[in-house]
Amino acid sequence: MLYFLIFAYVPLLGNVIAFQDYSPYLGFGGSPWVGLQNFATMFTDPAVGNALKNTLIITLLQIIFAFPAPIALALLLNSLISDRVKRAVQSVVYLPHFIGWVVVVSIWLEVLGGDGPVAHLFTTIGLNAPNIMADPDTFKALVTAQVIWKGVGWGTIIFFAAISTIQPELYESAAMDGAGSWRRMWHITLPGMSSVIVLLLILRLGDVLTVGFEQIILQQPAVGATAAEVLDTFVYYQGVLGGDWGLSTAAGLFKGVLGTLLVIAANRLAKRAGSGGIF
Repeated sequence: MLYFLIFAYVPLLGNVIAFQDYSPYLGFGGSPWVGLQNFATMFTDPAVGNALKNTLIITLLQIIFAFPAPIALALLLNSLISDRVKRAVQSVVYLPHFIGWVVVVSIWLEVLGGDGPVAHLFTTIGLNAPNIMADPDTFKALVTAQVIWKGVGWGTIIFFAAISTIQPELYESAAMDGAGSWRRMWHITLPGMSSVIVLLLILRLGDVLTVGFEQIILQQPAVGATAAEVLDTFVYYQGVLGGDWGLSTAAGLFKGVLGTLLVIAANRLAKRAGSGGIF
């Protein structure tokens, strides 16, 4: 409780900067109040619009592709009969989670960059060598693929825990009734995981405008701000480096409020659909 009080709740008071022309030298009390001017500037600034658009596109791609990936992997590994093979695969797919984004981006750059083996393969067969890591058109798909590669194994831990709570007698009864593996997965495994899936999806919606600051800022110089500027990098460049604390705080406050509203709305929809929700 002390941790959350100091590092989560007390910093919320700093959102007052969103309503000020804040200067670190004048402080909270000495900085002039500007009302909703920072929000008006935020919604009319083309840079904010571009950052918001990129953030929403990347978020949508991650919800569609990255969120279901651990579910699919958990179902696949659960279908393996050999425990030895299952543990070996788990160990391999868990490993990228413990690698920092600097190393991950470096690995992908070595493989998919202009001098990597993929480019040399295209050159060998007489095609133009693509530099996937520097292509603005494929950047958002690239970021999503990196998130899947890094996090899919770790995400399966929770879904494995959900699968382990399903009673084996349900599978045995379904098999005796003639249900094949696909029907058992569809009618037993997925419903048994549904509460955990809904819980994680609601929590993911709370971070709907957070798409990975470190991952994107490492690759932004290669593709440009038009393709890679998101709200988190906008706040960093405008607030920390540019000194426009009020505008950047307004953007951060907007992101937090929107995430909170989405969590509340998704939780109510989940309850109406028959799920327990999260609160």
